[in-house]
Amino acid sequence: MTGSKENQLTAKTQTSASILDLAERAKRAANAIAVMSNDERNEALLAIAGEIATHEREILAANQRDLSNAATLLSQGKLTQALVDRLKLDSNKLSSVVAGIRQIAKMPDPIGKIDLARELDTDLELQRITCPIGLIGVIFEARPDALPQIASLCLKSANGIILKGGAEAEHSNRVLFDCLKQAAVRAGVPGDALVLLESRADVSELLKADRFVDLIIPRGSSALVRHIQDNTHIPVLGHAEGVCHVYVDASADLMKAVSIICDAKAQYPSACNAAETILIHKSLASRLMPKLSKSLAEAGVSMRCDAQALTMVGDNPSALATEADWSTEYGDLIVSIKIVEDIDQAIEHINHYGSGHTDAMIGEDTNAFDKFFAQVNSAGVYLNASTRFADGFRYGFGAEVGISTSKQHPRGPVGIEGLVTYKYKLIGNGHVVADYAGADAKQFTHRDLKLQPKQEDY
Repeated sequence: MTGSKENQLTAKTQTSASILDLAERAKRAANAIAVMSNDERNEALLAIAGEIATHEREILAANQRDLSNAATLLSQGKLTQALVDRLKLDSNKLSSVVAGIRQIAKMPDPIGKIDLARELDTDLELQRITCPIGLIGVIFEARPDALPQIASLCLKSANGIILKGGAEAEHSNRVLFDCLKQAAVRAGVPGDALVLLESRADVSELLKADRFVDLIIPRGSSALVRHIQDNTHIPVLGHAEGVCHVYVDASADLMKAVSIICDAKAQYPSACNAAETILIHKSLASRLMPKLSKSLAEAGVSMRCDAQALTMVGDNPSALATEADWSTEYGDLIVSIKIVEDIDQAIEHINHYGSGHTDAMIGEDTNAFDKFFAQVNSAGVYLNASTRFADGFRYGFGAEVGISTSKQHPRGPVGIEGLVTYKYKLIGNGHVVADYAGADAKQFTHRDLKLQPKQEDY
């Protein structure tokens, strides 16, 4: 990789300084990014995409080192197969990363948009304008392809970023980070605004940096998210397990149901948007279960069924479900199946055992789906579509920094819009509050003004 020696700052060099010092410098650098033009930030993104494409061989070689180490840990029971699956990079995955970054560069500038303009009185105008959050810390496990995606979203939204990947992806993360940092610095981005941490001890220090870090985004297990939420004063945007459901309504097309369920479970079972529980209306269970269990078995999926469903699976791999199965994110080729009395029981089950991630209904009754959509408390509620569509790239966001299961903004796949906030700008002409108080108080006009579209600078 090219670039001056000064700019080739590896993660190990960076972490020789204290985390607080790194965070303070990153915060200052983030302020500098905030005044970069959209053109300048887009130039950096395109440079990053090109650098990753150019160095595919080095990235995949580093990933093979990580996979080799992971295989040893898997054999020792120290890693799960789902985590190893998420760790793997290949040419197709890197091509998707590069395409996603280029898609982000084509998006409108999220900074400086006026979404409220109001005259409070003559020559006293209020505006609400989007701006960067500032410095964002992202702690993620396993998936090295998340590193350039997250960094690119932060750069597009004019934020600085501190990244901490899992030790299992150490070599992959280091090469990817060197690619993106060198490309970004050559394009004019302050180098201090991009930081990679490698030591687990650094996480504890980062969580204390509330003077400088404006938001922490954890991507990983629910245990990781809870640990971070319990050990920092920094706002945390995280999600719990991806316990996603597919409910097959009485009005469902059976062939459509089998196809969607197999995709939602088996297409990439280690993803957080893979389906973990299938709920089937009792009126069609006897017709659906033989077909579904056969197709799932052919895809290598084993089933954990309630007593009624268990009688309908034939010789396909299955076991009686326990109470724990209904709230388990398997991340593997395992699915739990339950027969429900009606849509109300399905909704009750999802809201009780689900994680608020993504849930789907298969059916042709639009009134039933209206009820399902209104009452299921999840970030994504789908009709006749696989839960695997819950993804920033598939939503057209270019990528995502994570999936938020919070009911507050942002929610679901978090793209650029989740990485900006806003400021209120008030422009007056010698106005003072005293004139609007007392017996002879002036009256506010509170007249909404026409919003002027932001002229894109690319």
